[in-house]
This record gives sequence, structure tokens and C-alpha cells, in this order.
Amino acid sequence: MAQQPAATPASTAEVVLTDQMVELDPITVVATRTQQSWIDTLAAVSVVRPEQIEMLMPMRTQDLFEGMPGVTAIQNGNSPQTAINIRGLQDFGRVAVFVDGARQNFTQLGHGDGAGTFFVEPGLIADVDVVRGPVSNIYGSGAIGGVVTMRTKDADDIMRPNETWGVEADGEFAGNGPMGYGSLLGAARVGQNVDLFVGGTYRNQDDYKDGDGNEVAYTGYETWTGIAKATIRPADFHELKFEVMNYESQFTTGSSASSTATQYATDVTNTTATASWNYSNPDDNLFDWRSSVYWNRVDEDQVKVVGSSSLITGDVGDPRSFVIDTVGFDANNTSRFALGAVENAITYGGDYFHDDVDNTDDYGFGEGYNPSGERGVGGAFVQWKANYSTWLEAIAALRYDAYSLSSADGGTSGDRLSPKFTLGITPVAWLTVYGTYAEGYRAPSVTEALVAGPHPAVFSGGLTPFSFVPNPNLEAEIGKNKEVGVNIKQDNLFVTGDRLRIKANYYQNDVENYIELVTYGSPACIYSVRGYCVAYNDYSLAQYQNVDEARLRGFEFEGTYDAGKWFLGLSGQTMTGEVTAGPDEGQPLSTVQPDQITTTLGFRFWEGKLTVAARWTAVAAVTASDLPTNSVYDATDSFNLVSLYAGYQPNENTLVRFSVENLLDEQYTQYQNFLPSAGLTVKAGLTVRFGGGEVAQAEPALITK
Repeated sequence: MAQQPAATPASTAEVVLTDQMVELDPITVVATRTQQSWIDTLAAVSVVRPEQIEMLMPMRTQDLFEGMPGVTAIQNGNSPQTAINIRGLQDFGRVAVFVDGARQNFTQLGHGDGAGTFFVEPGLIADVDVVRGPVSNIYGSGAIGGVVTMRTKDADDIMRPNETWGVEADGEFAGNGPMGYGSLLGAARVGQNVDLFVGGTYRNQDDYKDGDGNEVAYTGYETWTGIAKATIRPADFHELKFEVMNYESQFTTGSSASSTATQYATDVTNTTATASWNYSNPDDNLFDWRSSVYWNRVDEDQVKVVGSSSLITGDVGDPRSFVIDTVGFDANNTSRFALGAVENAITYGGDYFHDDVDNTDDYGFGEGYNPSGERGVGGAFVQWKANYSTWLEAIAALRYDAYSLSSADGGTSGDRLSPKFTLGITPVAWLTVYGTYAEGYRAPSVTEALVAGPHPAVFSGGLTPFSFVPNPNLEAEIGKNKEVGVNIKQDNLFVTGDRLRIKANYYQNDVENYIELVTYGSPACIYSVRGYCVAYNDYSLAQYQNVDEARLRGFEFEGTYDAGKWFLGLSGQTMTGEVTAGPDEGQPLSTVQPDQITTTLGFRFWEGKLTVAARWTAVAAVTASDLPTNSVYDATDSFNLVSLYAGYQPNENTLVRFSVENLLDEQYTQYQNFLPSAGLTVKAGLTVRFGGGEVAQAEPALITK
């Protein structure tokens, strides 16, 4: 069941013993690549573990990030693809997203969003770790906004430590749609040193109704996932892991909520293969090794099914496809030693990924928006982490990044060194104050640097045709983040066994060479019919350009109080962003998210077998004054979402769940979406686990988990 801690480094936990219970502080490696408790990490880190995922009962990927400060998952109702916005930065790899260590780089740009999305089945996710800002620059290139890592379920999520086999069956139903979901996962231990895991999921969603009771067209979809993993421990403290996962989804999507807007029947296949080799021996201070290689392929095939004939979208029945192959590797090692009273950890390594983009649209302009090409991005880093006694921690890191980008229309390349410095002071046992300066480096994407060609003419008023101009001299973005924060960790504060955890921070991220699409020139009509222009001169141009500098500022708060019989959570954010240099100086950034606050209150009954909770999320409005001139996004009203949850676990192998989402049936549209979200939705779920067998007693040296 999900209550078992998984055995990977990202999901193990620090045990806190009290007179009444055993509590767990999740361990994360996403900020520094060294294992550290989430609350002790000197960075803005948020984690989601199985017990939180159970309460979220995610139907869509965006549900996994509900209430996470500074993080917004953008997912329109007509597509399962998801984009992550962190601190107002998104698209083209500004947020690095990894699923089981494989980087997700898909882009399908058009009149709607799609400049950096991924596909994953939320029912398979066991852990989510997010670090906000470029403070995790050692984790990978490009992440000037932050890093998101997700781990899918594995054998240790299904089997207990003393079992040789386990099966987990999960089923969910939601009334608004309706929606049905089912999964069957199985695991087995072969001897002491081989774990096998295999499973599949199926989800079917019909069109949902919004808060006004209106059915929202094209919000249905169908998704299948198959996954298989093998974990082998060939020698003491060594672990090899192999994984293959295939995700398929069918849905109908477009770039407008209008009933006459162009729609595409879409079939997406997301295939991932990974292999990793890890070595970790608590008695070996010289080597603590992590390495992986991966291949990820996203193939999105579309056929136009609704809409009038157009040089932009073609005719009904015309196909198009968007394909990206990403291959990469990641390797790092940590060496530890003591110098007097100072404990030191030196982590060093490198990573590389190569994108091969192959897009085809013989009937419209899909390939014009999304040029084919190749990009290689890599880097190497070294990090020094030092702890003096229990009151001082210092981190210094230096990363080198390089990239090259090419296509039939040209190419570009660049490189840079990016530093990071963090200092944390713990004046009293329950309080840590830290400050960070960190830089990140993002290479331009194939689309940004190489998009080229004339936009098809539209023979009606109101839309001026233009030509895309490639920019092979486009410079990489550089994020320079300044941040101060506090971590508060207090046990037995009011009653024996209670726990208080708070993380709060203020940041300012100055992004040099910020890249935006800029239009210029003076188009003029040279021929019109009945007042409609049917021919223009060719002086209207569009090009991705560096707009000098953008600045993002904000405050984030995340706290929990758990007294055993009841618990309280509070999280929130406020942020601003604007262009601070160049011709658009003073213009707000269109990707800055509205202020929001989330409160959760829950109670546990019957010795913890029954958990009930209520969650309230208040999201501020986005007004016209918050948007730049000619923004592609619309202003949105404020809204309040209230949700209820009840989970009953009569025994360790059975969990029954109920939830009510959008209890007030609020009519709302998430900022940057064009479709209204679902209204009142009632959900129910049942998870049943079976297991058996008995593992032979292993020698201590073989137990590497």
C-alpha cells in the first residue's frame, strides 16, 4: 500500500520517534544531489509523497501540484499534456521536467500553448519533488525556473520487505464526465537480489460539465499505460535498474473554445526507456555513485476533424505529426571527508541530452511553427557542501554548460560557467536561516532560434500575415537568483508527538537575455476587396529576440502542523514580473501567475484508520493591468475551490477513498487556459493489495536499500 516508504533516494525518509507515533520527514536529493531531509534543505523545495497523492486522488497531472507554492501546472481541459510554470517561468525548458530520470522536452507550438509539455499517467506517480529557482543548476541544463522530478511506482511500493510477491489493484470513478480509472500492478522478488515490476493502467474520461452546468466539448480522452522494471543487485551495494514505459492517449484538441474552431483528433505515444547503475556503501566515503542513460520519444499524430479550410490548418482530413527523440545521460559521484570539525561532501559529475525534432505538416503551417532540427546540450559541475557542528552549512557549486543547435536553415552554439553559493545558519535547534545566490543557463530551443518562413495569408480583416525570421545569433538566457529563506522544525511543541514544519522564502530572479517573440516592421495593405485586405507588403516580421532583462520577485510559504489526531496545512504565493530593460521596459510578463493561498484541515479517527480533510484554495484575479500589451492570454476572475476527502483503511491491504472536488460548483477558468474547468465532481476509489512469500534472511552487506 502507499503507506510503505519507497526505497529510492528521492522517497526515503528521516524517522522522528515520539511517544505516540513514528513520523517521517521526506528525504530529497533534487536540490543538491545529496540526501537531505526536505525541511533541512537550504532551498525552496516541495515534495509530494504517497499519502498526499492518496488525498489528491489525481484525475489529471495538474492535480499532483495542487497547493504547491510558486508552482502552477497548466493543463487545458481538452488535452492531457501538461506544462509547468515555476515562479512565472515556463516553456522551452525553463523548467526541467524528469520522469524516472528521463528528461521531457516535447514542444508543439501553435495558436495555443505547447512550448514545453509532457505526458504522464498521474495514477502511476509515487513521488514528486520540485525545487524552485535556478538553485539546482547542478541537476541539469536550462532550469532557470526550477526542476521537477517524478518517480513512478516500483516493486517496493507493492511488496513489503519480507514478501516475495505482491499485487496492487486500484479503481476510481468520478461522476462529472463520467471518468473511470483502473490499474493492475505486480511485483516479485527472485532470490535476494532481483526485483521485478510490471503493470498497466487505463483511464477514460467523457466530456465534463463546468460550474454553470454546461458540457465542455472535447474534454474527453482515453489513456493507456504499460510499464515494466527490473532491479538487479549483482554485488554488495551495487544496483542496476532497467525500465520501459509506454503511454498512449487519444483526445480531440484545438486552440479555442469556440464550437467552430479548428479541432484535431490526436493520438499521442510517449515511450521511455532508462537504465541506471547506482553504488552506495555507508562505509565507503570515496564513492557514492549515481548514473543513468535514457531515451524518450514523443510522437503526436493529428488529423483535422473540425474547421473551415485554411492555409494555416489545411482541410478536414489533413494529417500532421510532431515527433521528438531525446537521448541523454547523467552521472555523478559524491566523496565525503572530515577536516577537523567540518564534514565535507564533494559532488561532481556531468549530464548531456540530444533532441532530434522531426515535424511534418504538408497541408498547413504546423511545421512552420515547429521547425525540425537537432540540439545538443550538456554540462559538468562540481559542488562542495560543508557542515560545521550543527549550526553552519555552506554550499558552493560551479557548473559549465555548452550547447549546439542546427538545422537546414542554420544553427547556433554557446557555453558558460554558472556559480552557486548558499550559506545557512541554525542559531537554535528549531530555526535555520539561509541565503543563496545562484545562476542558471538556458540554451535557446530549435523553435526559438530557427523558426522561419511566411505565415499563410488570411483573406479577411483583423489578421495581418507576417514572416518568421530565424535568429541564429539568439543568445542563451541567464537567470541570476537571489533568495533568503527560513526553515522551522519543531517537535513536541504543544502536545507530545506533534510536529511543526515551515518553509518560507523571498526571491528575486533577474533573467538576462530573456527571449520573447517580437513583431516589427510596418505592414501596409496594397490590395483590398469590399474593405477587406487581401494582400499586404512584406514588412511585417516576427522573430524570437533577446529583450535584455526581465525581473521576477515573490514570496512563498509552506507549512504543516500535525498533532496526530488532527493536522493543518497552509501554503501560498505572491509574485510579480516585468521586463526591466530594452524597448518593452516596464511591461509585465504574461506568464506570471496570480496570487493564491491553500489551507488544508484534517482529522484522523479510529486509531488512524479513518482520515477526513477539507481543502480551500483561493486564487486572485488577473486583470488587464496585469498583462502586457497585446497579450495572448485573457484576464481571469478570482475563484475559490473547496474540496473534501475521506479515506478509510480497515487493514493494511485495503484503502477506500472518497472526495468531492469543487464543492461550491464554482465557474472558473485557470489563467492561461481558454476552457472552463470542471464543476462539482464526486470521486470514489478502492485500492486492494495482495502479497505473500517470505524472503530468506540476507546478509547485512546485501541490504542496499
